[in-house]
Amino acid sequence: MKRDPAQPLVALDKVPCGDRVSTTEPAASPENLAHEHAFELREAKLRPPRTSGASVPRRMVERQLADTSVTPIVVVCAGAGYGKTTTLVRWAATAGRPVAWVSLDGHDNDPITLLTYVAEAMARQVHVDPAVFLALGLPGASLETMVIPRLGASLTAITEPLLLILDDVHTITDDACLDALVALALHVPAGAQIVFSTRDASGLPLGVWRTRGLCVEIGPQELRMNGTEARELLDATADGYSDDDVAELVRRTEGWPAGLYLAALSAGAAGVEDAPARLTGNDPLVADFLRSELLAAIPPEQLEFLMRTSMLEPLSGPLCDAVLQRTGSAELLETLERTNRFVVALDRERTSYRCHHLVRDLLAEEFARTAPDELAPLRVRAGDWSLAHGRVVEGIGYAQAADAVDRVAGAVLQWAQPVMQSGRVTTVHRWFSWLWDQGVAARHPALAVLAGLFYATEGYAAECDRWMAVIDELDVNDDPLVEGTRSLLRALRCRTGVEALQRDAAMAVALVSPVHPLHASALLVAGLSAAVTGDTARADDLFVDAGDAVRSVATVSEAPVVLPASIAERALLAVGRGEWVTADTLAQEAVHIARHSRLAESPAHGFAFAVAARTALHAERPERAHEYLTEAQRRLPGFNHVMPVPSVQARLEMARCYLQLADHAGARTMLREIEAIERRTAGLGTLSAEAQELRLRLDAPGGDVQGVTALTAAELRILPLLSTHLSYREIGERRYLSRHTVKSHAMAIYRKLGVSSRSEAVERAREVGLI
Repeated sequence: MKRDPAQPLVALDKVPCGDRVSTTEPAASPENLAHEHAFELREAKLRPPRTSGASVPRRMVERQLADTSVTPIVVVCAGAGYGKTTTLVRWAATAGRPVAWVSLDGHDNDPITLLTYVAEAMARQVHVDPAVFLALGLPGASLETMVIPRLGASLTAITEPLLLILDDVHTITDDACLDALVALALHVPAGAQIVFSTRDASGLPLGVWRTRGLCVEIGPQELRMNGTEARELLDATADGYSDDDVAELVRRTEGWPAGLYLAALSAGAAGVEDAPARLTGNDPLVADFLRSELLAAIPPEQLEFLMRTSMLEPLSGPLCDAVLQRTGSAELLETLERTNRFVVALDRERTSYRCHHLVRDLLAEEFARTAPDELAPLRVRAGDWSLAHGRVVEGIGYAQAADAVDRVAGAVLQWAQPVMQSGRVTTVHRWFSWLWDQGVAARHPALAVLAGLFYATEGYAAECDRWMAVIDELDVNDDPLVEGTRSLLRALRCRTGVEALQRDAAMAVALVSPVHPLHASALLVAGLSAAVTGDTARADDLFVDAGDAVRSVATVSEAPVVLPASIAERALLAVGRGEWVTADTLAQEAVHIARHSRLAESPAHGFAFAVAARTALHAERPERAHEYLTEAQRRLPGFNHVMPVPSVQARLEMARCYLQLADHAGARTMLREIEAIERRTAGLGTLSAEAQELRLRLDAPGGDVQGVTALTAAELRILPLLSTHLSYREIGERRYLSRHTVKSHAMAIYRKLGVSSRSEAVERAREVGLI
């Protein structure tokens, strides 16, 4: 079924496969899990790229690399054109051990995308625990507590001398991605190695690695060509170089391999006599030389083709045909690869190519200077072709580069949900941030509501309110679906009290069609509005209807949080009637669905676990109750005042459990967090009265021994980062907190966990299941 482009993020969809939506169940067998991904992988990124026929052995640097085998981390850092990739390809080919290769690019600036490629590259050479791919496919799965530990454990467990090469690491600029790579590097076992090839190593903790003796660095000095290597390179292109010519070229280029290579190509076209004189200056990019000599030697048709496709990466025949509105691009790419050595095939099938980075950058600059008006239309066509062929992230990237704001808005409206469901939340967040900067909210009401729902479900209060401030001012009365989903968002946010909650929920139910996937969400919030105003019978009916609406269109694995939430709400109502057996049955069902859903790590499932903990305690299953409480507690950081009603409900149930366990400190923590949520709303009906009743029960002194359950949501939010290499200052940067605040939270964590160091805190948190 084709997805409604106006369908907001929390709607039901099939599990995404590639950037498309799959209509089949994912394979469940462990043997297949390692190759089941939530999005399509580009094969060319997982193979060492093909090298130019003019490449020469770099015997000295290859020997240095071979001598690093006892060092777990290798950093190859130099500017463009130093032959980093070519050298690593040759080393990999002669290493005599399993090689996992990933060619990185700007589209990998999402931790899930990045780690999926790394895990798949490893899985093709060594055993990788299927649980790694399971975690990567769970939207909302914590990087620090689930994904990285599982992938790191698989890396630690390997016995083969794996060589994991990550090329073009400088294209990774996202802090969470860099943190993940650094964390992974610390899991490399003896005999294996991880290689970072980059133009800029500032994002890597080289100082720490050097101090600990963990890394070897290969830099420009090691990668410069000597006279012998330069002679081999030049002779491979044209005969007739004298020793003086070679020496002069090496001097003028300072052994820069790209300069020598390009000089050789130019000489091959125009004769070698004046090659040293034509390559002037020590500028690493020698742009004047490239413009005046090298590009002049390219046939005009080929030069125009390369220039007009210089914004594309990778190149393919169909893409170039679509962008240039021509035919025969595949044949021309094959000719370019065979003749001028600027273009290299990325796969054996020759379906994907890349242009030499220096040449491409120069051509892109030249094209932008000489034909600026032609650039945007070409990028728009590239974006349209990519989107039509399932290359969603690339397609939206091309449209962004063209400043085609309305095209980006339409594409994000259509694709944000499946991309988010594939786990790439960072990518979706980046799209919405870009669109906000373009001021599109007022022009695209459906998109604005989509963004608000995304940030509400992800627990980002500031971003949600920013979009809602615009949404509240929009006149959308002529679009019932947008008005209905806006009412749903307002009801979820519940900023102005329960009366407004009732009105908004009723409007959402009335305006969102029963056949629309969001109708179940509307029924759920309508049930919540009835529950917090004391109309429990009507609430029960609405929760039943919400569950039925989900079941009519979804399997358990596809179920959104609406299904377990509606069942858990019914369990809570059964508790209120004293029907504990019914309540326990419903709570167990809710937990089962939550655990077997693709959204198993959603913070909103915290409510179902909290209710299940209470019924388990009543049924005298304390061990199971503690397990459920830990699961609920672990989700609290993302379950906050953005959705106040279920967030308060979860904390009320946890406080009741802690009271029953005589854990007054844990109960007080929950009640303090409820107070903080109440201060941000205009009243929460019966929930406020329930909280006040619990406060009165806690007035008696005693029972306030600090422990794990007394950890606040703010402390739980930084707890996983204590297991990383990050300093307090860096943790603060990741969580937008000051170093002092992070340190205060850390000291509180130590005290409550009964430990005295960061490592002990991490160990204790793992013991109790919080990370």
